[in-house]
Amino acid sequence: MRFVNWPQWLIVFTLVLPGLARADNEQDMARNALRAGEVLPLEQVLKKVRGEFSGEVLEVELERKGPYWVYEIKLLQDNGQLRKLRYNARTATLLNARSPDDERRRHGERSQRRHGS
Repeated sequence: MRFVNWPQWLIVFTLVLPGLARADNEQDMARNALRAGEVLPLEQVLKKVRGEFSGEVLEVELERKGPYWVYEIKLLQDNGQLRKLRYNARTATLLNARSPDDERRRHGERSQRRHGS
């Protein structure tokens, strides 16, 4: 028979439980925002995404950005390119659409500006 090492379990619970509580809290906040009309249903936003872009939705996150909510969507386009889309969650307005190539170009431009090129 093995004895449980309580201090180790206490550390595990201390590290894991706040993360679980935060996830529940974030889900509750998102549900409340939907009920209050602060965000559109995800399916409505995805319908707009499908009308503007072709490909497979890989991941969706709903995040609070200051005073408004944003749907962040990762899309694998038909050409194999990954694109990150950000939509205003209340209006389904596209805020920006970026690919890894866009990020590399932007990073390169910033680097050139810093070095006087």
